[in-house]
Amino acid sequence: MKRHLTMMLMFVALFSTCAQGAEKPNILFLFADDWGKYAGVYREIEGSDGLNAVVQTPAIDQVAAEGVTFTNAFVNAPSCTPCRSSLLSGQYFFRCGRGAILSGAVWDSSIPTYPLLLQRDGYHIGYTYKVWGPGTPANAGYGGAPNGYHQAGSSFNGFSQRATKLVSEGKSVEDAKQILLDEVRKNFQSFLDQSEKGAPFCYWFGPTNVHRKWIAGSGKKLWGIDPDTLSAYMPPFLPNVPVVREDLADYLGETAAFDASVGVLLEELKSRGASENTLVVISGDHGAPGFPRGKCNLYDFGTNVSLVARWPGKIPAGRVVTDFTTLMDLAPTFLDAAGAEIPDVMTGRSLLPVMTSQEEGRIDPQRDHVITGRERHVASAREGFLPYPQRALRTDKYLYIINFAPDRYPMGDPGGVTVESAPSQDELTNETFVAFADLDASPTKAWLVEHRHEEQWQSFYDWAFSKRPREELYVLASDPHQMQNRAEDPALAEV
Repeated sequence: MKRHLTMMLMFVALFSTCAQGAEKPNILFLFADDWGKYAGVYREIEGSDGLNAVVQTPAIDQVAAEGVTFTNAFVNAPSCTPCRSSLLSGQYFFRCGRGAILSGAVWDSSIPTYPLLLQRDGYHIGYTYKVWGPGTPANAGYGGAPNGYHQAGSSFNGFSQRATKLVSEGKSVEDAKQILLDEVRKNFQSFLDQSEKGAPFCYWFGPTNVHRKWIAGSGKKLWGIDPDTLSAYMPPFLPNVPVVREDLADYLGETAAFDASVGVLLEELKSRGASENTLVVISGDHGAPGFPRGKCNLYDFGTNVSLVARWPGKIPAGRVVTDFTTLMDLAPTFLDAAGAEIPDVMTGRSLLPVMTSQEEGRIDPQRDHVITGRERHVASAREGFLPYPQRALRTDKYLYIINFAPDRYPMGDPGGVTVESAPSQDELTNETFVAFADLDASPTKAWLVEHRHEEQWQSFYDWAFSKRPREELYVLASDPHQMQNRAEDPALAEV
């Protein structure tokens, strides 16, 4: 009798363990380099008076329709490495040691990260393309190279370059795209094929195609985005000229390529019957590169990013949430969804209660602001390897920025740019470090420098490169693009 009772208890225990394991969701995180808040779903939510008027992202929009869309999602720092340090650790970037900078970053292995915590809890973890970097060791926080899945290659990261080359060799545009998307699918398949049966997985898809460089004109040639259609939707701090419009069209083309890869991964998930128990989250690590006030800036153009999530049966579909969140909230969210312990050291808060709520709009009253910041991006951007330390407070009504070193240039020293001369247009388009090194080399950067002495464009040059006051304050209702600094306005002294 005792033997039978013991066997029954063992069976119940085993069944309970299996049941608990089955309840753990898979986690599919799709994280694009340098992708800001650009997706069709935001056109539907916020109107069609900006760049989202022309972008087409059917796969991302599908996830949003089947889940939740966040309108006030921000990065903790608008620079690749510190943003990713914050996301992986669930902490403010400035708590991540040398992971708080880009050039010269070193990962502190004593900092807990959500992927390794999930691995300890039985998850099969893996990634394709970029997780954490630049920095040492590469892709730290995700277990490094052993957890990478690139068996089919990494050509997708140079999407416009590779697709353009394939077309020049005789492939059709659609066939060229399909070759690159097949790489995405095969890398994901190789990861899934390594999963133990019944074990939940956590996969990070981190393409860098949205990061520069791109082939000029690829937005139109590969994706049909006519630069001239952008004329009515240009941000007011960017020159509305053909070179800049084409540059933005190419950027949005890379966004379309990212969306196509999202569609491929969702298809593969569905083909394996894994859609229902998978939490899908899609976002990007900061705003547009090589454009003034984007990447490396604390204005919304640099910090406000896309964030959509889907989990069938858990996240009610078609909801829009205005709660403020930074991406450091994702680490505790993933741990919470998996039923894993959230370390006390994490300063982020799980979004799961917000995601799974039946409500829309502002759900958690405490989520009424975010704090963002920046220290050092390119080490050599300023003499003496000096940073450009900033902090910002963003609420519904205001954006307040403190520039702790207003005597320094926000985008780095002018370098070869003087009153009389400047590096060549080719250098400024292709070599970031020749001037203002915290702004990526780009056709837009080159155009601004070339036209810096023309009265019509001097204000655009100043918005991009000139020194800034210690304090900046913007009233968002009347100044959504944050161009009129009201920090010294007596009427706003109490603010």
